[in-house]
Amino acid sequence: MTKIIFLLACFQIVFAHDRITGRVETTRSEVLACNGMAATSQPLATQVAIDILKKGGHAVDAAIAANAVLGLMEPTGSGIGGDLFAMVWSAEEQKLYGLNASGRSPASLTLDYFHDNGYERIPARGPLPVTVPGCVDGWFELHQKFSKLPMTALLAPAINYARRGFPVSELISQYWRSSVPLLKAYPGFLAMFTLNGEGPEKGEIFRNPCLANTYELIAAKGRDVFYRGVIAEKIARYIGEEGGFLSYDDMARHESEWVEPVSSSYRGYDIWELPPNGQGIAALQILNILEGYDLRSMGFGSADYIHHFIEAKKLAFEDRAHFYADPDFSDIPVETLISKAYAAKRRSLIDPQRATRSYNVDSDIAEEGDTIYLATADRDGNMVSLIQSNYRGMGSGMTPDSLGFILQDRGELFDLTPGRNNTYAPRKRPFHTIIPAFITREDTPFMAFGVMGGSTQPQGHAQIVINMIDFGMNVQEAGDAPRMVHRGSSQPTGYRMSDGGKVCLESGIAYSTIRQLIRRGHQVSWAVGGYGGYQAIKVDTVSGVYYGASESRKDGMAAGY
Repeated sequence: MTKIIFLLACFQIVFAHDRITGRVETTRSEVLACNGMAATSQPLATQVAIDILKKGGHAVDAAIAANAVLGLMEPTGSGIGGDLFAMVWSAEEQKLYGLNASGRSPASLTLDYFHDNGYERIPARGPLPVTVPGCVDGWFELHQKFSKLPMTALLAPAINYARRGFPVSELISQYWRSSVPLLKAYPGFLAMFTLNGEGPEKGEIFRNPCLANTYELIAAKGRDVFYRGVIAEKIARYIGEEGGFLSYDDMARHESEWVEPVSSSYRGYDIWELPPNGQGIAALQILNILEGYDLRSMGFGSADYIHHFIEAKKLAFEDRAHFYADPDFSDIPVETLISKAYAAKRRSLIDPQRATRSYNVDSDIAEEGDTIYLATADRDGNMVSLIQSNYRGMGSGMTPDSLGFILQDRGELFDLTPGRNNTYAPRKRPFHTIIPAFITREDTPFMAFGVMGGSTQPQGHAQIVINMIDFGMNVQEAGDAPRMVHRGSSQPTGYRMSDGGKVCLESGIAYSTIRQLIRRGHQVSWAVGGYGGYQAIKVDTVSGVYYGASESRKDGMAAGY
């Protein structure tokens, strides 16, 4: 027992020193600026976004340019083979817009195909989980509605880096190299994404001239070259040769959807998420339940706070598995799920002293290294919250000839059990993990933010909000503060599990808290990744000052001018 306590104590320290100005351990100050701000997971992408803003670009222009650079430099989490979701605050209209740019399943692939061929779940890689990539259409929807600069100007920095090369950063090198053994068997991957058969080391220069060519085509000819032109033809031919079902017609029929963001109030702030097929409203459900408790008095990192948070998460994720899916195929009671009355009923199920032992399955959802999030803001007060992903790191492994990107494997997240909301069907959008977030206060913008990492995301959203509103942290501290993530068991039975799952606590949580949680019936692990990533931009609408943050768990940077 003494040895266990000693080990727990050793895991408490995550940073070398406390900052003298802060409320929690953090390694950075907030970045402050008045004219514009960008926060991304790669410093070079952040600099590109700032360059676009300095040229008079809209926040949307900066976001598209940064996303294109990230698709090159961080293929372990992004790329035009994947999907995109975004929220945009329009300063002129004083309105928040939402965009769902997620793709649909192949029209010719049926549920019977999986059952007839003995599949219990859709594979994680290969041609079967590939859905239509929505990112490029998302760029052009955003561009058409908001942009000030031409697409040629927005993609030029990424094209230049793709041709001349860039040094691979430390964390991305780690993810990249670990992906190679998983994906090397798929045609095109080794030639396109390795150096002598290996992922690049930290500091190695990587070039992707094929992606440069693809970006040049998109910049010159628009979104139709991707969905109705030569790129769509190459994708369809490649997938067909590999035994898949995604066709030219599937690509040609794709369209994004402008959606109304949904919100719930939390202690005077309005927290905004996009409705399903994403999981954003789970964050609202968690916050609604926790609003009934005095979290500030419980204290950050306390056993009381962590226990109530985890129990609220379990309840929200029960609903997530039962209801969240493509609304074109299911009637999802969003307004009820995010209502205060429903939260009160769910709150009554929480035992303040004992962990629930049965709850909904999370499924095998990738937790880290599989997503990018970025935020941008311009001199006019426009702000963007954007998230983009391939899923499972570098995606399906399907690397179409000479295009320079990998196709996503989002279709893996469909359910193969007949009769459920997220059951597979042709031309259906899968349940989606990636979610951007936004906060307003008294109908004015307050913050654009996001947290990366599968099921971590709604849990992370709720923790960021609580850290700032209940515990008084600034925008940088809120992201750097030690996180908790509740994960599911690997032994699902229908929708439910009987072991209560596992509470993963990041370094920095006191060992005395861990002991109390174990006594309440929680299974606990500590200092075990991943805990996601985070970027944010907060705005003071009175002074006009932006506050940027990019957490220290990733390679990223916030910058302004």
